[in-house]
Amino acid sequence: MAASEDDLLPPRLPDLFETSKQLLDEVEVASEPAGSRIVQDKVFKGLELLKKATEMLSQLDLFSQNEELEEISSTDLKYLLVPAFQGALTMKQVNPSKRLEHLQWAREHFLNYLSQCRCYHIAEFALPKTKDDSEENNTAHSSVAYPNLVAMASQRQAKIERYKQKKELEQRLSALKPAVESGEADEEVVREYYLLNIRRWVGISLEEIESIDQEIKILKGRDSAEASTSHSSQQDRPPMRPFILTRNVAQAKVFGAGYPSLATMTVNDWYDQRRKYGALPDQGIAKPAPELDLVRASQQQEGQEQKEEEDDEETLHRAREWDDWKDTHPRGYGNRQNMG
Repeated sequence: MAASEDDLLPPRLPDLFETSKQLLDEVEVASEPAGSRIVQDKVFKGLELLKKATEMLSQLDLFSQNEELEEISSTDLKYLLVPAFQGALTMKQVNPSKRLEHLQWAREHFLNYLSQCRCYHIAEFALPKTKDDSEENNTAHSSVAYPNLVAMASQRQAKIERYKQKKELEQRLSALKPAVESGEADEEVVREYYLLNIRRWVGISLEEIESIDQEIKILKGRDSAEASTSHSSQQDRPPMRPFILTRNVAQAKVFGAGYPSLATMTVNDWYDQRRKYGALPDQGIAKPAPELDLVRASQQQEGQEQKEEEDDEETLHRAREWDDWKDTHPRGYGNRQNMG
């Protein structure tokens, strides 16, 4: 079947924007885990659509730094959100091996979005520092012993103000959203709705960049620690000399190591030897080893010889009396019990 004319036509910019926005909303409220196949497919598809939208915006040249905000039509204002959507979906990617790369790309997208908003004076905010500026700032202040309390207080106050503005913008957007989506709103309401949404994403981008910078710092610190550990483990270390836990060196020289000699066999060797002779508790009655039998026989022989030497005269006298008695008394003498 031949393809329809709509399938052959390239995708339109409004369709790319609305589909990617819908995918981002679905990912934000998804009940599945972030690493699930369903969520990640939506993330990858949304990023592909936003990439095509970015290329189309570049070809159409809708935005220029030489024009004012009033020169942008109300229907084209929403396309300023494309870099912010790219940063948000890039943060949703789940791949531990490429986490640092994803964070850096997301930061670039958010920074690009904030730069455009600052160029058109859409909101008043301090533009975050670039990668090189942030690294130089960290190097310059790494030797400072105490934090800048004034800067910390100003950052905290800025976060509070952004939070209040975010709540006010969300309430205003909720009131205008039904009319805009239904198509009943006039051009002024549509323009206000998109400008409010753009300012809302300015606060979101600032918060995301702060979070990204903290996570990048943690990841780089972890990688450097792992690299130093692996490098030190690969270096050749000199063999360790044995040492003795004694009170002092003099005591070790006088009394020695605390044991007579080194071991001649391991525990496993000793166990195998005892098991061979059946001298273990779990093998029933212990069987005497051949060496023990020889020792016992030798001891008995020596005891017998010693006894014969000590009682030599008495034993000889008894032996002679026994021989004399056998000479005068024949075998069976005195056994008359069974005689008839």
